[in-house]
Amino acid sequence: MRAAAYTGDGVVSVTDVTPTGPGPDDVVIDVAYVGVCGTDLHIIHGAMDARVRRPLVFGHEMSGTIREVGSNVSGWAEGDAVTVMPLEWDDTCPACHHGNQHICQNLNFIGIDSPGALQQSWTVPASTLVPLPESLSLRTAALIEPVAVAVHDVRRSELRAGDHAVVIGGGPIGVLIASVARQAGAAVVVLELDPARRRFIEQLGFTTVDPSATDATAWVEEWTGGAGADVVFEVSGAAAAVRSATTFARVRGTIVIVAIHPTPRELDLQRVFWRELRILGARVYQRIDFERAIELLDSDAIDAEAVITSVHPLTHVGDALTELQGGNALKVLIDVQADA
Repeated sequence: MRAAAYTGDGVVSVTDVTPTGPGPDDVVIDVAYVGVCGTDLHIIHGAMDARVRRPLVFGHEMSGTIREVGSNVSGWAEGDAVTVMPLEWDDTCPACHHGNQHICQNLNFIGIDSPGALQQSWTVPASTLVPLPESLSLRTAALIEPVAVAVHDVRRSELRAGDHAVVIGGGPIGVLIASVARQAGAAVVVLELDPARRRFIEQLGFTTVDPSATDATAWVEEWTGGAGADVVFEVSGAAAAVRSATTFARVRGTIVIVAIHPTPRELDLQRVFWRELRILGARVYQRIDFERAIELLDSDAIDAEAVITSVHPLTHVGDALTELQGGNALKVLIDVQADA
């Protein structure tokens, strides 16, 4: 079978590998589609070399069907359509004991810490499976993981219908957060520098602001009648965005840090103190978020076809990563079983 692996120094190779059968508690999945994302770019750029074992078959946004089940597995059968919540926790650490298994202190993020989905046959623990409804195509189902990220971010913020939400950064996750927040009944604005991204986001029905050309703080103040936003989502990963985030929030507003910031950032703590702001981290997801993501995609509450920029065969995974890195693509999928 074919698989795509990061081998180091920015190199991704597609090679033939020997599939592995399931252990007693595992299943083997015929992978259909895999989405590539910013985390995958971090991997191939070497930013996670201290963490990953090379060669690493990466990829964690996926859909597929079960080919084989392990001897101890019940409730699953050959041919079942599934996605994978790619988290494996130890159930022994303090985080797990407090009910926060999704951010286990010894978390195995499958596709980073262990082999991922960019292979035609993928063996995973049965405990990671999430069933798909018959009405949801496997192509659309490859979006479940990133939508679950957005669902978790919005749920963590405690956003309510009628709230004003500012999303800083109009990349894939920013757009999905905006979509989930709008579905929850919030008024949403997306701050984005890139004009092509702004045009696309506006086609989805969102208001956008270019913070390089407009005083975004003044704009948000006018938009909210002088109050400020109820929730601010920092999704850009930029230092300037973190500095500005506190200026958008209302008294006792919430700032949710979604982006991965590789270095410490400057934050206006005087503003945090003065307005009694709440700052939250939001990382990965829980099963309830996957279930809600499936509902949103299955009901067309999120326009999957508008979000999917392109689909490449596995043999052209390098082209897919290059397209994603270019900054104009939203979601790029790999058709794992397709011929070149």
